[in-house]
Amino acid sequence: MRIDDPRAWYRVRRMQDDVTWIDEPHVKEFYRCNIWHLRGRDRDLLVDSGWGVVSLREHVPLVTERPLVAVASHTHFDHMAGHHEFAERWVHRAEALPLARPTRVNTLVEPYVTDAAFEALPPAPYESATYCPKAAPATRLLEDGDVVDLGDRVLEVIHTPGHSPGGIALFEAATGILFSGDIVYDGPLVEDCPGANPADYERSLRRLLALPVRVVHGGHFPSCSGERLRRLIADWLRRREAAG
Repeated sequence: MRIDDPRAWYRVRRMQDDVTWIDEPHVKEFYRCNIWHLRGRDRDLLVDSGWGVVSLREHVPLVTERPLVAVASHTHFDHMAGHHEFAERWVHRAEALPLARPTRVNTLVEPYVTDAAFEALPPAPYESATYCPKAAPATRLLEDGDVVDLGDRVLEVIHTPGHSPGGIALFEAATGILFSGDIVYDGPLVEDCPGANPADYERSLRRLLALPVRVVHGGHFPSCSGERLRRLIADWLRRREAAG
């Protein structure tokens, strides 16, 4: 089955704290990226941009209402393929190349993208065999400790390698909100994809464990509490220790 009407591609849900959850419900849950929109006084923040198979700017008016910066938590295809639609595109320095010159290999389209990733295929002319994100060179390269300043809201960039070399999380200390990307979320984690590093993964999770997180908005699956995050990390660390 193929979706004929692009207006049906995205789902938009308001959360607390002026956070909006955008996703692509016709993508199977394991492959479905969470796109997070955070409203600020001077500009808004978009964390990740999804598969890019339907225009986010055209079909989700929220993302065009005010000045906005699009941050990529990392550059796997499902998180950054809509970034080319936005003028301000930020990513960690270690993943500048895939954003600027994406290929089916360096964005992990291969081996993950097949028709089996969908509940219903995107509107024509999408084809899994030829799908590739469009180039979206970064307008700012991020480093650990940088801040994303929205005027009345400030988020710290936390470099979280492990799932990917330049993966980042964004932490708003004032509210305890963590946008965690793919380093941790409440679902099956991908720890063995190209570019993953187990030792880095452990260091990144230990770092997040020390933060006073209240709520987690991850790269996949529903949001969870800070308490749930700490249990998830503690369980992961116990399994790693048991495995030697």
